[in-house]
This record gives sequence, C-alpha cells and structure tokens, in this order.
Amino acid sequence: MTTVLDTLTEKEKQTLRLILRGHDAKSSAQELGLSVHTVNERLRDARRKLGVTSSREAARRLLAEEGETPESLGDKALGDAAEGSGAAQETAAATQRRAWFGLGPGLALTLAGVLAMSFVLAALFLPASPLSVLAPAPAISAAATAEADAAAAARAAEEFLTLIDESRWAESYAATGTQFRQLNSLERWTAVSEKVRPPLGTVLTRNLVTNEFVPAPPEGYQLVKFASSYADGTNQVESVSLEWEDGAWRVVGIVIG
Repeated sequence: MTTVLDTLTEKEKQTLRLILRGHDAKSSAQELGLSVHTVNERLRDARRKLGVTSSREAARRLLAEEGETPESLGDKALGDAAEGSGAAQETAAATQRRAWFGLGPGLALTLAGVLAMSFVLAALFLPASPLSVLAPAPAISAAATAEADAAAAARAAEEFLTLIDESRWAESYAATGTQFRQLNSLERWTAVSEKVRPPLGTVLTRNLVTNEFVPAPPEGYQLVKFASSYADGTNQVESVSLEWEDGAWRVVGIVIG
C-alpha cells in the first residue's frame, strides 16, 4: 500500500536522514556537496508532502517508517555526493567527518574520551561524537521538545559557556552529565580547558542561532548553537549538547569551532 512517505524522492529522504544524524541545513549542504539553498528546498518539499511544519518532525516520521537509527544511516550514500568509486567515497567521507569537528589530518589528540583540537582556534568535544555520548544515556522527558524546555536548555548552555569564559572549571564540570563525568575527570577537564579556552580571549558577543531537539537514540538530546566573537579576532560557532538528567539540563558535549 502506498504511503505519504512514498511520495518523497530519494534525495529528500537522504537529506532528512542527515537531520536525523544531527546536521542542520548548513552542515547537510557541506556533507552533500550542495548549496544551502538546495538543501532547504529539499527540506521544504519534504515538509509539504508530509504535512508537517518542521524538518525535525519530517525526519522523525521517516525514521519511524524505515525503522532505522541515525548510526545505521551513516553508511548510506548521500545524494549528489554519492557518485564516484567506493574508495573515493570513503576518502571523501573521512575528510568530511574531520571537517565537521573542525579537524585537519594529524590535529586530533584523544585522551580519556576528550578530543582536543587545534587549528587557529581551539575546540573541545567530549566525548567523541553527539551519538556516542548518548548511547547509554538516561531517558529524556517527553516534554523536552516543548518550547519552554528548549528555552531552559538554551539558558543552561549559555550559563555553562559563561562558566568556561570565567575559567570556573570545577563549576562547569559540575554542570555536566553522568556520561561526561564517567569519561572525564575534573583534573582532565581542567587541564584540557586551560589549554584550549584562554587563547581565545574574552568573549565579545554571543548570539543564539540554533536550538533544536536531535532524535538520536535512545531518547534524543537538545543541541544549542551560538555565534560568538572573541578578543583574539575570531568568530566561532559554539555547539552545546545537553541531556535531561535529575531534573535539570546537563551538558554532554561542547564544540567551539
């Protein structure tokens, strides 16, 4: 029997699968080798066909229909970027994954679940990826997708970044989730933070640009992004991943890059 999802083109489905993996329109365009405009057109057409108002909801409907997880989608060919030999695809995919985390070849140092990154700017992401950090995580409340909870997550993310701005490592560590603390001691967090955050200097501006629920297993997480400028002259995107734990939003990952 034909369903509404059958009306989606394969390229529209591939774009929605990227949303399931935690991408936004900009990073999806980078992954697919397309313009942001083209990606937005695909998402708009998918929303129209499915009769929903958000790309996230369209992606969740696709996930429910296909019965797959975001991790299993990682090996699928992605739209226009899927053409070419298998070896070329693997090389391109590896390059894209490094670019997604702000890494270049030979620039990553992994210690006790901490990924310390160096380019001109410094970045932290603990543990290695948004999906791996969530695999054994506690369930998030069903209300986490509500507007009020999303606003609370954004406030928690900004307060966490403020603690880092002020080099209050112990307090920022206390604001992290159980999975984060199991992988990283306070001493390791302090050592890495002192190495990579102070060189950026004082934060000059910080504006919220994205606040969305990512439907990754087991129950998803909230991804909050800020566009910020620093005294060292760089402009950064600060991405903070949070889980609902013990009645509060807890940080489980941070990327500055």
